[in-house]
Order: sequence, then C-alpha cells, then structure tokens
Amino acid sequence: MKEQHFRKNMKDLRHNLNVNTISAGLVAAIFGCTGPALIIINGGTNGGLTYVETISWLFAVDFFGGLLGIFLSLKYRQPIAGAGTIAGAILVSGALTHYSLNEAIGAYLAAHILVILLGLSGLIDKVMKWIPVPIVMGMIVGVMIRFATDMITSVTVAPILAGSAILAFLLSTRFMPKVPPVLTSLIVSVWLAIYIGEFKIGDVATDKLILPQLMMPVFSVDAILSIGIPLALLIMCSENAQATGVLMNQGYKPPNTAMAVYGSFVGLIASFFGGHAVNIAGPMTAICAAKDVGEKNSRYAATFANGVFFSAFGLFASIVVPFVVAMPVVIVSVIAGLAMLGVLINALKTAFSDHKFQMGAFFALIIGMSGVNFFHISAPLWAIVGSLLVSFLVEKDHFSSRKKTETKRASNNEKVLVNER
Repeated sequence: MKEQHFRKNMKDLRHNLNVNTISAGLVAAIFGCTGPALIIINGGTNGGLTYVETISWLFAVDFFGGLLGIFLSLKYRQPIAGAGTIAGAILVSGALTHYSLNEAIGAYLAAHILVILLGLSGLIDKVMKWIPVPIVMGMIVGVMIRFATDMITSVTVAPILAGSAILAFLLSTRFMPKVPPVLTSLIVSVWLAIYIGEFKIGDVATDKLILPQLMMPVFSVDAILSIGIPLALLIMCSENAQATGVLMNQGYKPPNTAMAVYGSFVGLIASFFGGHAVNIAGPMTAICAAKDVGEKNSRYAATFANGVFFSAFGLFASIVVPFVVAMPVVIVSVIAGLAMLGVLINALKTAFSDHKFQMGAFFALIIGMSGVNFFHISAPLWAIVGSLLVSFLVEKDHFSSRKKTETKRASNNEKVLVNER
C-alpha cells in the first residue's frame, strides 16, 4: 500500500510542479544555500579545515538534505524539506577549535544513532503529541519572527534594494494574484542589485569541481558529550519541532518519528563526508508549506523542487559558493521574511485564537524570540520546556480538559468506525 502511495505521488508530481511550487522550492533553496552556507564556510575557516574539507561539509549537508526532502515529500505527500541544522552548524563551528574533524565526525555518528534509537522507541512521537498545539505555535512565531524583523531592518541597511523587494511583493499580491509574489520580489531585487552594482558578478571566480572527501570517525567521549548529545537534542527538539509546528499549522499530520529516523539514517551517511547533521528544516519547510504555494495536496511538489535545487547546490558547491558570497545579504533577508509572512500570521492565529494555554503560548513566543542558549541548546527547546512549566503552574486545568476532549474525540472516532463496518 505504501509503495502504491509513493508511485501515485510520483505520478501526480508532473501535474503539481507549476510556477507556484517550483518558485517556492527555489526561494527555499536560495535561503538554505546562502546564510547556512556562509556559517559553514566561516566555521570551517575558524576550525582550521582545508577548503576541500569545507566544500565536502557543504556537499554532505545540502546533497543528502535535498535527497531526504525528495524522499519524504514523495512518501508522505507533505512539504517536508531536508537540510542541516543551522544552530548545529554554529555549535560545531565553535567545537572544531577544540576537537579534530575526525573526532567531530564520531560525535555526529553518535548523535544520529541516539536520534534513531529514540525514534524507533516511539518516544519522539509521544512527546510531540503530548505538547499542546498553542505552545508549539507560540514557539514557531518566537523562533521565526526574526525573519520578519530582519526584513524590516534591512530597509535601513539598503533602502533601495529592500524597499523595492517589499514593494514588488505587495504590488504583485495586489495586481498579479496568479504570480507568486515572492518570485516577483526575488526577480526585481536581483535585477536591481545587478543594475546598481551590488551583485558583484564581476568578482565571481568559479573554481573547478571539487569532489567530496570520505572521512573516518574517531570516537572521543569528550567530543560525544560536547557535540553529539547537544546535536541530537537540536535535531529533535529544535529543527524537527519547528517543522512539525509549521506542518500542523497548515493542517498536515507530520510523521514525527519517520522524519527523525529517516533524517538520521541519511545523516549517518552524510557524516562520513563531514556533514554535521541531516534533518528536517523548519524555515525551508515553512516556505514550501505556505498557503500561497497552492492547494494543500499539491505543496509536496515544492519540497521536491527544493530538494532538486538543494542537492544540485551541494553537488556543485565548489562552483556555486562564489556566487553565494557575491549575493547581497539584504536580498536573502528580505525574501526570507516575505516568504514567512503567511506562516507567521497563521501560527499567531492558532496560538491565541483559543482561550486555552495562552500564557504558555505567550511564554513560548517570548523565549523563542529571546534567542537564549544554555548548555549549547538553542531557544526552540527552551521555549517548549519553559512554556510547559508556565502552563503547569497557571494553566494546569487546561491539560485535564484537553485530555477529556481527546478521549471524547477518540470515542467518537471509534463509533464512526463501528458504524462504517
């Protein structure tokens, strides 16, 4: 049956690949191939890696992340995008000054094995079902609101570029409803950057194709404790949790356990090429899952397109990286912010439309916005943990009423099944 679903989704793909889904996939890929790539490049430089090792790291994250998104989109017909955790790249960048790359790879393998074991035990799915939806939505807004605020602050940095991109988005939304406004904004901003000389195409020097390197792990207890365990927590409680919240917000039922297990199985392979993680990408999933991408049943085509673009970037990283460096950062910030608008608005509605868990949702929002980082664990996890503690203290009765509602719903579903039989 599952194989039949996969074939059907593959067959339907050609009907669902259109200007909306392809442009959403392209925008998500540009987002994933710019800022995160620069973090990895800087991390490799600071960690003393060779250029070949850094390119191999980029290849592993992007190529295998793209393949993961392609597979999951076709298997589950949901806009699930794959990549590597940005927070994890920052964690590893700092750790490479203390540990060798081979020790770091050993820690990556340990992290993925831990995620797989927890996933196969069913613990991940149980935890995600237990967390109230308003709290998850509050976390999503808190963590992703920076994309919207960065879009606004970009206007003060580059008024012409950023302002033109936003204006093109608004005019396209008003007068060209059949054209994806983010695509219009991207085209206008890139053309304008080239015209005014901000896109340094003349300075781009493409090197020859560099093949990825196969690297062997060295297992160090210190590296596993310092890199592996925090990395596993980031994968499960930060990246996957963000993507799960986004998908829930758009009416999907995300396969939490499968996302974690499949991601880490692919991550095991990527580790041998220097990839720190392969997991579900929250921001890229948000871009591909937005309502303006198309009908809910067709948005999986956006992550398929994104996976193709993303894998191609990883495969040709040594050639494409100079173009990434040449692109004005302002363009990426504005386009990412515009692409997130629908997701943020819907998440806010879901978080605060019901009277239940509003205090918890608000704390999830502000903790997520704060960007706090304790013990190498970033804000998304602390937003969930902190808001749950708040709700247990002041909204404990909401948990009991939620349990009664779920029990009643399950009973009704059973009655429906009996009647159908």
